[in-house]
Amino acid sequence: MKDVEAKKELSPKQREELLGTLEARFEKNMGRHKGISWAQVKARLEANPGKLWSLKEMERLHGEPDVVGQDKKTGEVLFFDCSAATPKSRCSVCYDREGLESRKEHQPENTAMDMATAMGIELLTEEQYRELQSLGEFDLKTSSWVKTPADVRKLGGALYGERRYGRIFVGHNGAQSYYSARGFRGALRV
Repeated sequence: MKDVEAKKELSPKQREELLGTLEARFEKNMGRHKGISWAQVKARLEANPGKLWSLKEMERLHGEPDVVGQDKKTGEVLFFDCSAATPKSRCSVCYDREGLESRKEHQPENTAMDMATAMGIELLTEEQYRELQSLGEFDLKTSSWVKTPADVRKLGGALYGERRYGRIFVGHNGAQSYYSARGFRGALRV
């Protein structure tokens, strides 16, 4: 089993279980992916086993990944973490390694960027975060770090998104900050 995990591949049983979970979520939330069939998604997943491993990580860390669109040019299917709240297992993290290392005390164990990289995914951009929010109501009591533009990050800041009072807000904090109700959501192209 450890050899399978070290290679970032799923065992046949894990693959079957994950595909079943993803298909059930896909069928339950058809409004998120109009015009896309499960057969299309499954074919792309089967052709990209490394992406299946990343989706398993998204699922393992309670992100509830689901299809939210398809690139018309490349045919790639786009998955976002669609859990109602930012997953607790991804909270209490600084934005990135530089932010974490700038903390003199009370350093968290990890960063959003490092965790996403280890999972093989990207943080949602601000545009993607707003797109997610158009598909439902997410982060009503939590917030999510979003991929921060280089010019903002260079000045020490990082962006996050949340839904409050029926609106989507994008705010900023120092990249070294962390909160128990702030984590991150990921995106994966397959």
